[in-house]
Amino acid sequence: MRIPRFYQPEHFACGETVSLRDDVVQHVCRVLRMKSGELITLFDGQGNEHLCELVDVAKRSASVQVREVTQLSRSSALKVHIGQALSRGERMDYAVQKSTEMGMTSMTPLFTERSEVKLSAERQGKRIQHWQQVAISACEQSLRNEIPEIAAPCMLTDWVQQCDAELKLVLHHHTEQPLAALDAPQSVALLVGPEGGLTEAEVEQAIAAGFKPVAFGPRVMRTETAPVAAQAILQYMWGDLGHAG
Repeated sequence: MRIPRFYQPEHFACGETVSLRDDVVQHVCRVLRMKSGELITLFDGQGNEHLCELVDVAKRSASVQVREVTQLSRSSALKVHIGQALSRGERMDYAVQKSTEMGMTSMTPLFTERSEVKLSAERQGKRIQHWQQVAISACEQSLRNEIPEIAAPCMLTDWVQQCDAELKLVLHHHTEQPLAALDAPQSVALLVGPEGGLTEAEVEQAIAAGFKPVAFGPRVMRTETAPVAAQAILQYMWGDLGHAG
């Protein structure tokens, strides 16, 4: 049986007894109904993984004893930063969750000309916390030990100017630029438009800032599908999913 994994952002020593955070207790005690003597894994988001034994399980609290500590990275050598146009509700959650599973390093939500989502400063803070938790949950499921960063939303025009990556790509279905013709990079920035697509002016702004227009096939993907499909191809070509390039 697979050992349940939980994020707890502290590094512990072997033999140490640790009180679990409230959100972890909720899952361990009320959802999984685990008992003393069972094993869980805690990871700190910085590459440290702790194999732990439950030693004191109550209704509202639980402690573990650390049995083994491992420094283990499951991140790809290819760093992928995604500029993702904001979309509503579950679409944005899906993009964050699946992009985390595919190995993204970080994501910046973007306001674009055709974005339908408007966020006040207060709502922005709450949404960032929510998306960061979506990424954490995806790490728990996918065995990742490092947590990707979800940055504060910004305007597309600002992001393309500030973005720093060895290779910068903008998804644009009107191009036939072959990825195989490009040299293998160590870092990629990927610009993904909203449901209605980027405007021609936005594409031109990205190109002027050093982005190369690329298409991943002849079909137009939804905004939440595009970053996942693109990353699968990028990780196969230059990352840890294949040996091409």
